[in-house]
Amino acid sequence: MSVDPLVLGGDLGGTSTRIVIADSQGNVVGRGAAAGGNPTSHPASAAANFGQALHAALTGLDPSGVRAGVVGMAGGVALGRPDVAAQFEAAWTGAGLTVPPEYIGDLEVAFASGTPEPDGTVLIAGTGSNAGLVRNHQLLRTAGGHGWLLGDDGSGFWFGREAVRSVLQALDLREPLGLLGQAVVHALLPDRDENATGLREGYDALRDDLVRTVNSRPPVLLAELAPTVMAAYAQNDETAQALVNRAAELLTETVARLKTTSDKGPMVLAGSVAGESSPVGRLIRRHFAGEVRTAKDGVGGATWLALGTLDPALATTQNHTRLVEH
Repeated sequence: MSVDPLVLGGDLGGTSTRIVIADSQGNVVGRGAAAGGNPTSHPASAAANFGQALHAALTGLDPSGVRAGVVGMAGGVALGRPDVAAQFEAAWTGAGLTVPPEYIGDLEVAFASGTPEPDGTVLIAGTGSNAGLVRNHQLLRTAGGHGWLLGDDGSGFWFGREAVRSVLQALDLREPLGLLGQAVVHALLPDRDENATGLREGYDALRDDLVRTVNSRPPVLLAELAPTVMAAYAQNDETAQALVNRAAELLTETVARLKTTSDKGPMVLAGSVAGESSPVGRLIRRHFAGEVRTAKDGVGGATWLALGTLDPALATTQNHTRLVEH
């Protein structure tokens, strides 16, 4: 058994699963990665990917030396199902780990990756969108995060849906497509004859092709159009500019639902749509008067929280910098 106790941090997202093992001084001693570990979006493979990443991170280490584990998970609500929970338990114990894991949401991981402060607010705007109020490193309240069908306002999915809707509206009105509209058609129907989009008799056919194509794919793939909107925004397309402005308003309104009279601490922004290089992120940053930070390495944030679980005295600013900003 290791003399120095170890901690484990995990970040299980829709795209990838990442695991970090660190010693009590915040030094990384093991890493593992695998495909997506979100049990909602990857119900058939998430637990297996989790196990694969765990085994890789623990290579050459004694699993019994891990004394605390914090795992951030998007789609963690699926763990409420006994069959899913059993699969994740089997992956955990199958890696030789004996300490029970603490599963937390992606909001808490994002906040911890952006700041060592115990209190504040966090906004994630990537494929989806969600906001949370954090007190003493614990998620106190949330706003948004209702999924693509019922919410995710201002997210990458929202951008894709609204971009396609703007094209369909132009086709209904028999109006020529602008820069964004043409880019959307090219992205969704790359093999279509571009000249056909300008013909009056081609409007209905194009509309039907777009509707058919979008409905034949998983809805979340609409988020892939977000960069198309951003590119059109950079070229001063009016529709794209309106969408960017509206997204910033919607995300700001989502955070405003969490406002209390005792607000304190920084605002942490996470996700590609809220990133520092995103026009939406720049607009949001202008709105908030207080300190605004950008989320860094999510798995580093989870590992830092695991240090605090092992011993609150280990959750230092120095260890946070070592794990998150490496």
